[in-house]
Amino acid sequence: MMFLMFAMTTDAVGVIIPEVMKQFNLSMTAAGMLHYGPMLAIAIAGISLGFLADKLGRKVTIIIGLGLFVLSSYMFLAGNTFWFFLTLLMISGVAIGIFKTGALALIGDISTSTKQHTSNMNNVEGFFGVGAIIGPFIVTYFLLKGVEWQYLYVVAASLSLVLIAFAIIARYPSTIKTSKEPINLKRTFRMVKDPYALGFSLAAFLYVSVEAAIYVWMPTLIFGYEGKLHLIATYALPIFFILRAGGRFLGAWVMQHYNWATVLAIFSLLIFLCFSISVFTVASVRVVLLPLSGLFMSVIYPTINSKGISCFPKVQGGAVAGIILFFTAAGAAMGPLAMGMVSDAFGSNAIYGFMLATVFAALLFIGLLYNWIKKPTISRLDQIELSEYAHINKN
Repeated sequence: MMFLMFAMTTDAVGVIIPEVMKQFNLSMTAAGMLHYGPMLAIAIAGISLGFLADKLGRKVTIIIGLGLFVLSSYMFLAGNTFWFFLTLLMISGVAIGIFKTGALALIGDISTSTKQHTSNMNNVEGFFGVGAIIGPFIVTYFLLKGVEWQYLYVVAASLSLVLIAFAIIARYPSTIKTSKEPINLKRTFRMVKDPYALGFSLAAFLYVSVEAAIYVWMPTLIFGYEGKLHLIATYALPIFFILRAGGRFLGAWVMQHYNWATVLAIFSLLIFLCFSISVFTVASVRVVLLPLSGLFMSVIYPTINSKGISCFPKVQGGAVAGIILFFTAAGAAMGPLAMGMVSDAFGSNAIYGFMLATVFAALLFIGLLYNWIKKPTISRLDQIELSEYAHINKN
């Protein structure tokens, strides 16, 4: 539910931006700060505060993050300027960075194996996918009824109060400290140099850059299409979100029965084909392949995230989750920004931005193909399986 609520607010920004542009007479670049600002805040919070989940514990970290989110969300009713809203969104981004790292670490704590960790992560990210559908729908419904878009955050804040109550009464598994190393920001920065943390983080950056290309720029790319597939083009973005959400729930089963490295290599190849064919074909093919890529994207991020966290002891789960979250949010901000700049350089034609996204997809496939063939993570994951999960399965 935390992931659902988080997606409700962040993925609804695309519907909110046009309203803010009209309300404050803003350019697209200025209004786009409502997307880039929170992503930057999430990134900074993830890498600088992720260690709190290891130092203070998952429960305290989650409650602090949700509490800050509640305060910033209810404050949307207290002002009515663009900079006021942007500031609140950035505060909520910090809050999300705090409670999400706690939640990501907790997923590792409640898992009984690295394989189950990946399955659990796909299930949780499935709820994120559902939230990405619900959020824009709520804003659209409010606007049709004459209700201001700010009330989306009131809904999210009220839901967060319920989540805080659940977080307080829930029983959490304990994590055993296996090292005398101090838990602080210096430890996090040392972990960034670890090839496993850096490798999975770069994979997350590339993946999110590709995914963000769809929900940020696909509507612009297919705008004005009037062919036989007009209905698909009209609902292309909801179709993408539905396929992504459904695929993640299906991915929870897939990852229990098939080799994760094989699945990621094949699915990343299919994503690359969807993008590469789309940029060199007619619009009628494009409006089908780009939304369809959501099905193949569904399992990529949860698996990258879970395997990256699984390469480290549970006591370091918060810090490594924060590092991956930093690269995730950076990709969500920098990927679409770079695509926009490339598109503008070629006459504001979005197809050139998607050519850059195709390069991102190619690099992601190459990395995951290397992971499948060379299996660089197998020894580390086997080591963590013995040190962190063997006693659980034995009992």
